[in-house]
Amino acid sequence: MLHYLSEFGDIIPLLNVFRYITFRSGGALATAALIVFLFGPSIIRAMRMRQGKGQPIRADGPATHFKKAGTPTMGGLMILVGIVGATLLWANLSSPLVWTVLLVTLGFGAIGFYDDYLKVSKSSDKGFSGRMRLLLEFIIAGVAVTVIMMTSQASSELTGVDMSSALTFPFFKALVLDLGLFFIVFGAFVLVAAGNAVNLTDGLDGLAIVPVMIAAGAFGIIAYLVGNKVFADYLQIHFVLGTGELAIICGAVIGAGLGFLWFNAPPAAIFMGDTGSLAMGGMLGTIAVATKHEIVLAIIGGLFVMEAASVIIQVASFKMTGKRVFKMAPIHHHFEQLGWTESQVVIRFWIISIAFALMGLATLKLR
Repeated sequence: MLHYLSEFGDIIPLLNVFRYITFRSGGALATAALIVFLFGPSIIRAMRMRQGKGQPIRADGPATHFKKAGTPTMGGLMILVGIVGATLLWANLSSPLVWTVLLVTLGFGAIGFYDDYLKVSKSSDKGFSGRMRLLLEFIIAGVAVTVIMMTSQASSELTGVDMSSALTFPFFKALVLDLGLFFIVFGAFVLVAAGNAVNLTDGLDGLAIVPVMIAAGAFGIIAYLVGNKVFADYLQIHFVLGTGELAIICGAVIGAGLGFLWFNAPPAAIFMGDTGSLAMGGMLGTIAVATKHEIVLAIIGGLFVMEAASVIIQVASFKMTGKRVFKMAPIHHHFEQLGWTESQVVIRFWIISIAFALMGLATLKLR
C-alpha cells in the first residue's frame, strides 16, 4: 500500500524511498514485529481461555514434555496476523506473486488451524484425516503453481527454454529441464513437502521458528537478486520479473518470527501449532517455486529435510524389519533421548540451520 506513495516522488522527493525493495523489506520486518508484540498477549489470553487444557501432549513423546501440559496452541495466528498486516502495508499489491504467496500461506494456515482445533476440542494429539489434509494441501498448491506458471515472466540469457515450467539446478549455469505441465505436479509436491517438513520440525520451544526465519532471510536475498536484472546477469542466474516483491514477505516473516519467539522462548507461553508450521512451510515452498530455486530450498531448509527424512526412515525401517533406526522420531526427539537438554537440541539445530542457509546462498555464485 505504501508503495504507491512513490508515485508522488516527483513532488516530494523523500517519498522515493518507497520505491526501494530494501527499504520496504525493512519496514515490513519492523511492522510485523510490532504487530505481534502488540497483539500477542491478547491472542495468548484468548487462546488460553478458549482451549482450557491447551495442546494435548503426545503420549509416546519424551517424558520431559508432560510438564508443558496446559500450554495453548494456535500461536501461528500471531505470526499470520503480523505477516499479512505488514505485507499489505509495504508490498506492491499489484503483484500476482505477492497474492499467490499470501493465499498459500493463509490456505495452509487454515488447514493447520482446523487440525489444531480438532486436537484441542477432542483433547487428543490426533487431528483430522491425514489423507484429507494432504488432498486439501495439494489442491491449494496445484492452483498456486498453475498461477505462478501463467504469470511468470522468467528468462535466462544462457538457455532458450521456456522458464515458466523449467526446473533449474544449482551449481550449473545452463542446465535447465523443461517439465511442461508436469511442473504443476512437481511444484505442488515442493509446497506440500515444505509445509509438512516444517510441521514435523515444530516439536520443541523455538525449534521451528528460528530456522524458518533463517530460511526466509536467505530466500529474501534470493528473491531480490533473481528479481533484479542487473544482479541476475552479473551472477549468471535466471531473471524472474517481480520476485523482488517477495523479499518484503520474507522480511515480514522475520519480523513476525522475532515477535513470536519472544512468547515462544522456553518456557513457551504458546505453541506455534500446525496453524503456523504448515503456513510457514507452504510460504517457503511457494517462494522457492516462484524464484525457480526449488532444489536450493532443500539445501537452505536442510534441517527440515533432516526432520522429515528421519520420520520416513523410521517408519520404513519399522515396517520392513520391525526395528527402529532412531530412539524416537522426528530426529530432535532422538537427541533428547540421548540425554541432550531441550535447549541444547534447539540451539544446536539453529546452528545447523545457519550452516545450511549459507551453503544454499553459496550456490548463487558457485556456477
